[in-house]
Amino acid sequence: MRPALLPAAFAFACALLAGSPARAIDTKLPDMGSSAGAIASPEEQRQYGFYVLHELRNQGMVLDDALLTDYINTLGYRLVSYSPQPDQPFTFFVVNDPSINAFALPGGFVAVNAGLITTTASEDELAAVLAHEISHVTQQHLVRAVEAEQKYAPLMILAMVGAIVASSRSGPGSTSNADVGAMATATGLMQQMQINFTRADEEEADRVGIETLAKANFDPDAMAGFFQRMQQALRPGFDENDVPALLMDHPVTLKRISEAKARAQTLKQQMNATVDVGEVGADGKEHKIASSSEHVSVPTNPAAPLPNAAPAPTLPPFLRNSVAALNELLQPGADRSQQRKRSEAYYELMRERVRVLASTQPSRTVNYYADNLKNTAGFDTLYNRYGQVLALVRAGDAKAAAPLAEKLAEQHPDHLVLQIAAGHAEVMSGARDAALKRFNALEKDYPDNRALVLTHAQALLQANDLASAKLAQKILRPQLSNDDEDPDLQTTFARACELAGDHVRAGEAHAEAAYLNGRAEDALNQLKDLTKRSDLDYYQRARIEARIAQMTPVVLELRRRKISPQDQGKLALQPN
Repeated sequence: MRPALLPAAFAFACALLAGSPARAIDTKLPDMGSSAGAIASPEEQRQYGFYVLHELRNQGMVLDDALLTDYINTLGYRLVSYSPQPDQPFTFFVVNDPSINAFALPGGFVAVNAGLITTTASEDELAAVLAHEISHVTQQHLVRAVEAEQKYAPLMILAMVGAIVASSRSGPGSTSNADVGAMATATGLMQQMQINFTRADEEEADRVGIETLAKANFDPDAMAGFFQRMQQALRPGFDENDVPALLMDHPVTLKRISEAKARAQTLKQQMNATVDVGEVGADGKEHKIASSSEHVSVPTNPAAPLPNAAPAPTLPPFLRNSVAALNELLQPGADRSQQRKRSEAYYELMRERVRVLASTQPSRTVNYYADNLKNTAGFDTLYNRYGQVLALVRAGDAKAAAPLAEKLAEQHPDHLVLQIAAGHAEVMSGARDAALKRFNALEKDYPDNRALVLTHAQALLQANDLASAKLAQKILRPQLSNDDEDPDLQTTFARACELAGDHVRAGEAHAEAAYLNGRAEDALNQLKDLTKRSDLDYYQRARIEARIAQMTPVVLELRRRKISPQDQGKLALQPN
């Protein structure tokens, strides 16, 4: 599950992290030493990950949704807390791709495809995949692979991202030369990288990941169970076009599955005796599983480690301010069984959210819920009803969604996710005043929650008046200091500033959104245009010029590589 890498990109990425001091870029390949750490510093690896994230976002391949981002990062950091490197910074994101896959990048970036999330049958399975990818990062597998295969460096990053884009845009019968060429090049390079490293690296990632999984109070058998389900795709008579991408670059054998099961059993024995506790399964019913007998006092903060864990990593500011919305996941005083039920229930809601938001055919998604609710026993659950509401709104039928959403909200008055869904349905159906009343009440209990603030601000901006715009500015502004990686936040703030008459701040926010979406030169030009204004005060000019200084090295490197502004974000195989 590792994309091919470009060592030269580490040098390129030195200037790519937003907010980092600008400095000259060494355009030569990094000096390849005898250790993985000699290839790139942790900061450079982190910047490389941001570069790939921005490029994928430019292609529309990142599912930027505040609720999903908060959830996947909270889940990820629960695991990181128990990893070999709990202080390693991580960024988890969802790729808008229906294939069943996940991958890790240097610097702590872990991507999970929408198709994988909707395929998992439990949160334990999703956590197992994340734990495995976290282990690839903490064990330095990706950087070691770069060190060992440096001769393939010049093409790898373009091949990797280009192949992801090509595969997502091509249908089964596509014969596009560009798509075929990108895929063929990337496939060959990635296979070459994995020949000598896959077995050892995957075994180590399994071992470390299962241990992380168990320590974080997830089912250690989930990793073997998930891959065993995926391997069923290879049964006799399978269609090679239906093989999960996960298995193409993450080979699974019976031996590997049995070893994973053995590791899980050993860990459970080491955790002392086991007892049966309840867990909500995919069918919505409670099942018995083997788990630790230790009673756990659950912390208020769901992103924090459980008792006796390694110190928690430093959480990104946006997550620290948003975890209050996830308190229903892990509540103080809940026993392990209740904790798992709440966590599993939240996962089920997010899984349906992914299903709806990643769908390219909203009307078909509406039919999926309607048909199953009518004809499939056991399908009428809270999370499927939530999915139905989202699907109706996304398909343009908010009037049908609003009463369904209101019913769910009334049944669960303290559930933020359902309340946001009800408010959004109200806004889209024309009941904006009712939605604003709901959002104002919610913000008393969930102050500074990013998903709530964004939804509230977007509802306010529908009025297109000065008072609403200024209020939107007010509630959005604290988020800007907490999260500099959310293009939706920047775009919404830019719109609020425009309506409020603050055109300078609007221009800065539009530039930041362009940068985060992989259009660095466009962002730089927007900022330079702002400096031509005669009405800038001292502080505005100083802030804009500082940002220009940070972005300039990025644009210079793009120019050196002959990537024109119109081609930024349109990755193809480029000569070095």
